[in-house]
Amino acid sequence: MVVTSSSALVVGGGIGGLATAVGLRRNGWQVTLLERAPSFQPLGSGITLAPNAVRALDALGLGAELRARGTAQGAAGLRVPSGRWLMRAKVEELEHRMGVPAFALHRADLHDLLIGALDGVDVRPGHTVTGLPEANMLAFDGPDGPGRLGADLIVGADGIRSKLRQVLFPAHPGPVYAGYVTWRGIVPADRTPAAMSSSVTESWGRGQRFGVIPLGDGRVYWYATQSCPEGAGAGDTLAHLAARYASWHRPIPELLAATPPDAVIRSDVHSLVTPVDSYVSGRVALLGDAAHALTPDLGQGAAQALEDAVTLTALLGSGGEVEEALARYDRARRPRAQQVVRASAQVGRVIQLRNPLAAAVRDTLAALLPASTYLNATVRTLDWHPPRLA
Repeated sequence: MVVTSSSALVVGGGIGGLATAVGLRRNGWQVTLLERAPSFQPLGSGITLAPNAVRALDALGLGAELRARGTAQGAAGLRVPSGRWLMRAKVEELEHRMGVPAFALHRADLHDLLIGALDGVDVRPGHTVTGLPEANMLAFDGPDGPGRLGADLIVGADGIRSKLRQVLFPAHPGPVYAGYVTWRGIVPADRTPAAMSSSVTESWGRGQRFGVIPLGDGRVYWYATQSCPEGAGAGDTLAHLAARYASWHRPIPELLAATPPDAVIRSDVHSLVTPVDSYVSGRVALLGDAAHALTPDLGQGAAQALEDAVTLTALLGSGGEVEEALARYDRARRPRAQQVVRASAQVGRVIQLRNPLAAAVRDTLAALLPASTYLNATVRTLDWHPPRLA
């Protein structure tokens, strides 16, 4: 085994892993990316990219391509099942405040954007990491059987059930169920309901919510949630879901009726409630869900992974020892990401309230607050900038 002076192994071909591979390669590293899936497939549903995620993609040199796919526009706001508005605003107000726009696109499109930037990266699908047999070395099972690879740097971007996190921090309890399940779906452009508006909305019920996000290409991304015991409703069909929301305001019933059953993804929501003690160990760094999996209530999962990737690759590209750069990465990212994890969980608990009185109080308070208050509350999360290096 030969270890070069600037070699990196990135474990995981999700958004964080791909972004890290792109950043390291553009900084001159020799990068090998290990992905357990046998190939990259157009999986997932929709995704929103807040201004902090957009700044991260700008830092990777991918902002122009992202912008070519169109920005999120139109009205945005909160509603109740009857259709009554609790809050209304304009998506453009967020861009005015933050200086960059927000985006809504299919997750597969974001993957394609990142995969298209992997020039020079050694991508190895069908490789499942099994351990860290010694410093700076990974053990894996691949298409040709078990093997080992070594490098100067190992990046664990292997998701919420990260094998590398388990190896590095065996006492960590792992992900915890957040108390609700989510469904996500895509309505094809040719099946979008007539007179579909461009409004981005989230509607709150009792222990339920429904989000509608039009995409730039005519498709519509929607998501729904239900507070319930873990695993409940695992066998529910799209018809069951449509029955739950049949009395909710338009276009929710129409969107569910227009959704192909195979375009729906159901997930029990989990997060890392217990913070990981460190995002680094030796020359191994964790990022994305492997380090700080959070609930989707702030729409920050991909954004925080992108922030991780940009911060890590910037610090590693600034010169100095790898260990020093990883220590700086940990100091920069752990407080920030863990604060977002806590904030997301707190928001989720409020939105998922099931008690009728508590939900009514929530809705009343939401209706009383001006749109500017909601925008001000997002500043701490969304107004992130890539690190400036000396």
